[in-house]
Amino acid sequence: MKYRRIKLILQYNKIAAGEVVDRPSNIVKELIENSIDAGASEVRVVVRKAGKTLIQVIDNGIGIPNEDIIIAFERHTSSKIRNISDLEKLTTLGFRGEALASIAAVSKLEIISRIETEENGVHLFIEGSKIVNKREVSCPIGTNIKVKNIFYNLPARQKFLKKDSTELGHITDIV
Repeated sequence: MKYRRIKLILQYNKIAAGEVVDRPSNIVKELIENSIDAGASEVRVVVRKAGKTLIQVIDNGIGIPNEDIIIAFERHTSSKIRNISDLEKLTTLGFRGEALASIAAVSKLEIISRIETEENGVHLFIEGSKIVNKREVSCPIGTNIKVKNIFYNLPARQKFLKKDSTELGHITDIV
């Protein structure tokens, strides 16, 4: 599978869905779909406290190159479409370019990713949409993303999360 550069979607208002993360299972779904779209043959999911304190998805997909890792977390950016006519021939699960930005806005996020043509991968830390640190690391091809403490910056949203057994049930339904 060939990697396509991540670009700003210029006609984003025609495809925007107002992506909202309201529970851990939404995050799990989006990250698994990203792994599948990246051509992963292996996807591992780890959760703690029903995804409230940790959601980790590790895959062996094509990865994200160092030069695209930051833009991947901006709204309305995607490697899957370039213009509105691409929607007619879309074969991917995700395409709107909102999921990663929405997840990063409500969590402390850490991602390690590498593509085949790069000797090293990139390790990026984001808290509430703000880049905290970016550095090169040695890692396998693919992506390892950790989403920690969802809604840490939105206490009112934390209160609406259900019991761990309920939230875990939603995650299990997806996986």
